Amino acid sequence: MERSKRKVEHIEYALATAEANRNAWDDLSFVPNSLPNICYGNTKVEADIPPFRLSSPFLINAMTGGAAAVTEINRLLAIVAREKGLAMAVGSQMAALRDPAVVESYAVVRRENPDGIVFANLGAEATVEEAQRAVEMIRAEGLQIHLNVMQELLMPEGDRDFTGYLERILAIREALGVPVIVKEVGFGMSRRTIEQLASAGVSIIDVGGRGGTNFAKVENQRHSAPLTMFESWGLSAPESLLEADNCRLDGVRLIATGGIRHGLDAAKALALGASAVGVAGALLRLVTNVPLEACLAAVDAWHHQLRVAMTALGVSELIELRRVPVLITGVTAERARLRGCKPERYARRDEEPF
Repeated sequence: MERSKRKVEHIEYALATAEANRNAWDDLSFVPNSLPNICYGNTKVEADIPPFRLSSPFLINAMTGGAAAVTEINRLLAIVAREKGLAMAVGSQMAALRDPAVVESYAVVRRENPDGIVFANLGAEATVEEAQRAVEMIRAEGLQIHLNVMQELLMPEGDRDFTGYLERILAIREALGVPVIVKEVGFGMSRRTIEQLASAGVSIIDVGGRGGTNFAKVENQRHSAPLTMFESWGLSAPESLLEADNCRLDGVRLIATGGIRHGLDAAKALALGASAVGVAGALLRLVTNVPLEACLAAVDAWHHQLRVAMTALGVSELIELRRVPVLITGVTAERARLRGCKPERYARRDEEPF
């Protein structure tokens, strides 16, 4: 199938298969602090992901590109990023590397947001030369390398050979002049995967958990013989963060993507060790359904919700959220225990050294 047609179908089915409102973030809750001793106006939401100092922990994560029909979506996303100071990643640029006619669907992002932090994006099958071209195409400050094994296996025209992925990631990281971010597209990351990436020198990892856009469902919609039994495959974003907490990750920063719906979800992700949160599906629905002003207002609301949570917990900076107690219950707690994590540590970390 022509890549541009596939890109359009991905957007259509991503919107049509949006996950139910409840997800794994609802298994997490905070212990209230009735004496926070803090002022809402003093809370700060800047995020530190070296070498990036972000004015917001919300990252517009990779969504689309590669077809003229989606250029307007990327233009609107770029305006949101510019107006609200958000970092932004474009969708996979392999389509543009193979067909220069669709470069504009990515280039529009840099044109609308000339001074913002923009990340290029390619799959782990990419070569060093392709990675360099992708970065140059949009003058990117960094490169996302996405991992999407299950999506490829369910995609009618997808890849079937995943050998050499880690070696290619390492080669790109060593050759590229900008930071490399490795991200899952929505199936989560295990402790082993996170440790392998860290050992390869990857210092920014997006765990990309189940709970947001379900690319298994998306690809099954496109397939004449769908494998629906794989639509619940993977780990949620909270589960992936708990996996990471059992790793030695000196100098590694985590991004949590997967089902982030509002500022309270963001606070929960930051409390579990993320340094930023990726949002994709929620913004895609906004820019395709409401006026730009409403999209901008929604981002303002997310920041307000996050600051409300911070104030109620008595923390003025994002990193302080890692000290507050978090109650982890339900399926998330059960699965975490099976993987050797101890939810009780999070529930009592205000009482004992964590």
